[in-house]
Amino acid sequence: MKLSQFNFDLPADRIAREPSYWRDEARLMVLHKDSGEIEHRIFKDIIDYFGKGDVFVLNDTKVFPARLYGKKEKTGADIMVLLLRELNREQRLWDVIVDPARKIRIGNKLYFGEDESMVAEVIDNTTSRGRTLRFLFDGPYEDFKEALFALGEPYVPEWVKDKVTPEDRENYQTIFAAHEGAVSAPAASLHFSRELFNRMILKDIDKTFITVHMGIGHFRSVDVEDLSKHRMDSERLIISEEAAEKINRAKRGAGKVLAVGATVMRGLETYVTTTHEVNAFDGWTNKFIFPPYQYSVPDAIVSNFHLPQSTMLMSVAAFGGYQKVMAAYEEALKEGYRFGPYGDALLIV
Repeated sequence: MKLSQFNFDLPADRIAREPSYWRDEARLMVLHKDSGEIEHRIFKDIIDYFGKGDVFVLNDTKVFPARLYGKKEKTGADIMVLLLRELNREQRLWDVIVDPARKIRIGNKLYFGEDESMVAEVIDNTTSRGRTLRFLFDGPYEDFKEALFALGEPYVPEWVKDKVTPEDRENYQTIFAAHEGAVSAPAASLHFSRELFNRMILKDIDKTFITVHMGIGHFRSVDVEDLSKHRMDSERLIISEEAAEKINRAKRGAGKVLAVGATVMRGLETYVTTTHEVNAFDGWTNKFIFPPYQYSVPDAIVSNFHLPQSTMLMSVAAFGGYQKVMAAYEEALKEGYRFGPYGDALLIV
């Protein structure tokens, strides 16, 4: 398929700037992929489509405050640094994106904080994602990490909102976040509440967690018309033996497996056995899913409404069928659904 086939007109006012007041009361469109039938529900109604023996797979990554604002040495020019991943704990090395990037050179020092007490030096300009910074901090690692994160804010994309608020630190985090490492939040998982988990228990719906440290690769523009030539950024993926066994047990027992979000869809499909079961795994994935593609593990998926030409839309269309998913998106625009990580959700069963 071609990139242009995933284009559509999305007015700016259809992107959600804030989440629903109650996490589980966002709107939920339900697409029946066999018939193409569409229903309009509330997210907490998702359990009406599942029962005993089914398992929800969620992403328990934890978002860290990845966006820092600072100054360049000598010129005092404003800069923004987006922390992507820690490269070396002892040396305080981080893989980052710097904006504006064109005037940042190896050896430049960058200063952060009102008192400019946090200092970083650019030591590499050649990584595929931008720069490598060495933070110059004397003291224990725990003190460094606390000071660094105190200066940062969650990376809520600029196209969602211009200014991040203190409330975003909670809103842009799932209630079950456990393993720090994500730049971006797994949006579909944001809709789950403790009350919804309790209602799942009453229906004997099981759940398990995998960890996919979501970066910004899903938000990057695809710049090739031929999708087979697009290369996704790698993300850390951890599937425990316990999670793999719970997922495989559901499939062996004719239970349904619900993949919650594009990151989980990608993670479950990364290393699959010939019998369509999940392997335990701890490593990296750069899997890019787009139509035509036959999913092996999930029997159902739920994902937020995504932007035009986004890789997340492509992975959803690969599951639900290109024509039916694009028709569902047209219906969502007509019916006033909200798009983006703070927006509404689409369940495909």
